[in-house]
Amino acid sequence: MFANAWFTNQILFNGLVSGMIYGLLAMCVVLVYRSSRVINFAIGGLGLVGSAVLVMCAVKYDIPYVVSLPVALVAGVALSAIVELLVVRRLFRAPRVILLVATIGVAQLAAALTLAIPEVEDAGQKYPLPFTGKWAMGDIAVKAEALLVIIVVPLVALVLAWFLNRTYLGTMIRAASGNADLARLRQINPKHMSTIVWAISGLVGTIALILAGGVAGSTVNLTGIGAASLLRALTAALIARFRSFHIALAAGVVFGVAEKVFQFRFSQDQDLLNIVLLVIVLVAVALQRDRRGNEVFAFSPKSDALPDRLASVFWVRNLDRLTMLAMLAMGVLLPFVFTKPSQHVLYASVAATAITALSVTVLTGWAGQLSLAQASFAGLAALLAAAFTRGFVLDWSIGTEQFIYFRYEPLPFMVSILIATVVTAAVAALVGWGSMRLGGLLLAVATFAFAVAASSWIFRRPFLTRSDTSDRAQSVEFRRGSLFGLDLNTDRTYYLAVLGVLTLVAALLGRLRRSGVGRVTLAVRDNEAGAAAYTVQPSVAKMRMFAFAGAIAALGGCFLGGVAEKVATSEPRFGVAGALNTIAMVVIGGMASIAGAIIGTIWVVGLPQVARDNQVFSLLSSSIGLLVLLMYFPGGFANIFHRIRSSIYRSQLAKLGPVTKSGSTDASTLSTIRGRSSADRPTPAVVLTAEGVTVAFGGVRANDSASIQLLAGEIVGLIGTNGAGKSTLMNAIGGFVPVSGGRIELLGNDISDLSPAKRARLGLGRTFQAATLFPELTVHETVCVALESRGRSSLLDTVLFSPRSARLGRQQRAEASELVDFLGLGRYANASISDLSTGTRRIVELAGLLALDARVLCLDEPTAGIAQREAEAMGPLLVQIRRELDASMLIIEHDMPLIMGMSDRVYCLEMGRVIAEGVPSAVRNNPLVIASYLGTDERAIDRSDAATR
Repeated sequence: MFANAWFTNQILFNGLVSGMIYGLLAMCVVLVYRSSRVINFAIGGLGLVGSAVLVMCAVKYDIPYVVSLPVALVAGVALSAIVELLVVRRLFRAPRVILLVATIGVAQLAAALTLAIPEVEDAGQKYPLPFTGKWAMGDIAVKAEALLVIIVVPLVALVLAWFLNRTYLGTMIRAASGNADLARLRQINPKHMSTIVWAISGLVGTIALILAGGVAGSTVNLTGIGAASLLRALTAALIARFRSFHIALAAGVVFGVAEKVFQFRFSQDQDLLNIVLLVIVLVAVALQRDRRGNEVFAFSPKSDALPDRLASVFWVRNLDRLTMLAMLAMGVLLPFVFTKPSQHVLYASVAATAITALSVTVLTGWAGQLSLAQASFAGLAALLAAAFTRGFVLDWSIGTEQFIYFRYEPLPFMVSILIATVVTAAVAALVGWGSMRLGGLLLAVATFAFAVAASSWIFRRPFLTRSDTSDRAQSVEFRRGSLFGLDLNTDRTYYLAVLGVLTLVAALLGRLRRSGVGRVTLAVRDNEAGAAAYTVQPSVAKMRMFAFAGAIAALGGCFLGGVAEKVATSEPRFGVAGALNTIAMVVIGGMASIAGAIIGTIWVVGLPQVARDNQVFSLLSSSIGLLVLLMYFPGGFANIFHRIRSSIYRSQLAKLGPVTKSGSTDASTLSTIRGRSSADRPTPAVVLTAEGVTVAFGGVRANDSASIQLLAGEIVGLIGTNGAGKSTLMNAIGGFVPVSGGRIELLGNDISDLSPAKRARLGLGRTFQAATLFPELTVHETVCVALESRGRSSLLDTVLFSPRSARLGRQQRAEASELVDFLGLGRYANASISDLSTGTRRIVELAGLLALDARVLCLDEPTAGIAQREAEAMGPLLVQIRRELDASMLIIEHDMPLIMGMSDRVYCLEMGRVIAEGVPSAVRNNPLVIASYLGTDERAIDRSDAATR
């Protein structure tokens, strides 16, 4: 009886048919991800074009199906190959998240191309099929379109698996996707393989969308088929961890069956499945362990910092502020120059949308997290604010079971907006919580799932709409009220109020970017491990900005809802399309620029309305404009202003004449900026113990019961061949890799289960072999990030302009300047880390350790990549820092004279095990060390004994 109540055999069969199509699309997603490491949001759109070509040929021009089908498939393959050659290949070396944004633009372009094909969506047209008919299999009715799916999908899956696993070309594709550099050594061109993969993906995606069109049975709403299928396909691919074809196909089938069961069981609430899919996505993302998708998302060109010599010139120092003031003045004058109420409504819409766009600047441009739900958060906040202004009853029931019941009385307009903003920020934090550990690509999938669920189900809840129906076209009244006694019911006044809010948000974000919170956010974006070594908790920093960005989006959504004094549950600006347009605005204006987000909003929202008859504006503000800017002008319009500003700096510097050199800060300055004196912190005899540490990656043990000990004031060297497990052991001590066995103590505290940030707070300093640091930060800002260990910047204090925030900012800037001068980095203070040589970055790393005032320093090859002269000077500098900080050092180094000359004791590792330990002379002459590392060349052994301490 239970089975009969929930489903029938026909429902299961129909679900199997739909699920196979979802599974086929999921296989396309997996295929592209395995070759390009990008989640292809355009897979449905690219297949749509081929599907539309089939309709055009077979229906519009009455061409036989056997001819129309190959033409459609060729169109799908050709379009995918063109996209790869023109877009993907140009962005081949770009961070994968940037390429994901490009696929969003491609999806929009493909939808536009589909709609441009003549008469493909005429009502009453049947979707073309190779044959028709209907057969009975017991109580299951099998139609021709379903039979096609049952036959074609398994066949395509088998052929695809055979091609990738059994053919030489498939082997080359797998080799190029697994290790592109090694593939090149085998004379396999990864770019050519990428083109082939995208072409295959286009073929399979076109087949899937043609099958989906046949199941739908009509040419009406072809673009709707692609949008509806994408979430199921992405979820199935996510379940398969973007690796397994058969799991992706099986997951797609499960979702197809679940969809039909939900539609049958909850006929009045068929989109409830989207909520289930959202939960599945959030859980699946939280369980992901692969961090390869978490890459730096900093593709806006760097702008020149203000030279110190120009800081005294008022108009140059305040050039950015003066520009923003000029923009504000023009914004204030607009409604008095153009007096039509319809124009004021447009200006208010642009200003409110710009607030939402700024949330993308914060989250994506600064925090490096791509969210496709900012517009949905805006819509949710608008509906919540409307509900609070009229009062509502929250009565959530499923069937006859009542779970929640609350009743709220009407609230004032601004109070409603503030409450809605706080609630939406909490919802945003909840959505992003599981994704924060990985972020990047996977966060895009999770937020996309929320956007689909919000527009199809959440927005139509009765407590938001005050309606018992689930009509998609409902509108909710949202009366404006007043703001601090100012009546907002006239359109001009409302626009000026929204402009004031936009100005306030922009000013707050400008302050935030210059604060410790802003620096930490960018540091986490650029290098999570490096930020954690500076005591920053990356997950906390990302979650903080995700909630804050959600609040900004909510604020913009509330004021946008007040423009027309009603909120439509089907409003495109609050759905998936709105999310994609919001991304486009920020990319066009400049991803990390506050002014860029505002300019991009004017470009995408305002100009097409002002110049409705100008096709050029419409074209450039669409997906085509997004793609062109991504490929050729990744900095957006903000890059133009950066170049103008840089030219102004250069011209003003030329007027000041040559630079006069100044002396460096005396070394004694170091004692005045240390956070704690050695007398205030008693040091145990043993400061670091790693006992029986075992680290395994799969079945390979990088460390096998390795044990080392570091005494107070010692410098201990860690030597061994490449692959011996030295860096892995240091990473285990720092908490950057999971330890499967053993125990680690720091200054008498068991830190085996602590995060890297907590270990750093206890006094563990860490440098890394690559010396990457934070590429987009300056030297001064990098040192300020390390100084966060002495006083943590608060988001609330910064936003509220609290005295504590101002005092802490002044203190950090002063101490950072002293540290920079002490190490002779004064002329690099405002230079970006990415512009420095490796040797200079090594010095900046040491400045960070001084700022941390760490007591145990773990240095991974501090002379790697630097000149011999710099390497020779590094030893005395490290000894001086050890003495000034009263610290102990564990150093990995391949320069034998250096490490043997400065170390008190040395450990030698081989295959993850300690094979020798003792004073340098004893280790140097140990037969095991000679055989394993130094070799039998007498010159090498003599060179390792050449240095004296």
